[in-house]
Amino acid sequence: MPASRDSMQGILVVSLAVCFACSVVVSAAAVLLKPQRLANAHVDRCEKILQAAGLVAGPVSAAEVFTLFERFEPRLADLETGRLLSVLEAKDLGIDPATFDQRRAAKDPAMSKALTPTEDLASISRRARYSTVYILRDGNAISKVVIPVHGYGLWSILYGFVALEPDLNTVSGITFFEHGETAGLGGEVDNPAWKAQWQGKRLYAADGAVALQVLKGAVPAGSPKASHQIDGLSGATLTSRGVENLIRYWLGSAGFGPILQELRG
Repeated sequence: MPASRDSMQGILVVSLAVCFACSVVVSAAAVLLKPQRLANAHVDRCEKILQAAGLVAGPVSAAEVFTLFERFEPRLADLETGRLLSVLEAKDLGIDPATFDQRRAAKDPAMSKALTPTEDLASISRRARYSTVYILRDGNAISKVVIPVHGYGLWSILYGFVALEPDLNTVSGITFFEHGETAGLGGEVDNPAWKAQWQGKRLYAADGAVALQVLKGAVPAGSPKASHQIDGLSGATLTSRGVENLIRYWLGSAGFGPILQELRG
């Protein structure tokens, strides 16, 4: 005789059937929607680059994003040699700077290097040899340079972009497109008011060392170092420190520092 629906066997059969049906629906949705999810992520990354460079402020359509993004010249940077590679050099390597996935490359031992504890200021473990730099020109002159940055905060790795003015020392803007920091605390890296503080700040000291600091608390009134200082995130000391560390790493000699020096020339 068939088991009663109220019996333990019946309950288990129904529960397993429901779980199986739900798992099929979720898996199918994930597979079917993956192309759209990846496309949306690409649009978001492009929009964050535009926001960092100050080209957009509010919401814009995907078409507008791509139209504005076409103004950028993506160039491949060799972080190992500290050189900005030519289009032909990138082609010879079989790398398209516009589609290069730095995060995937960092997981490939042939395309990356393991960092020692002393080197790993941003707590990223491995660094890809190559990265893409986005250059915006006004005629032949550089108008903005946008570089990708990432580093560990409190709970997650923060991925974002820093845009620089033509002197390649003054910050034009900063954005983050992915992180898992606590909402209302470390998650305030997305707060427009906090990001606005970065505009006009200077990255390097007179000796060329990275001097920018994210303080614990507010920048003191009349601070002689105010041009290099950012208010810390309230209640998020470790996230603030993580942001400072990722800036120091990626703008320093182990990151894009030599490449920015080359561009200045």
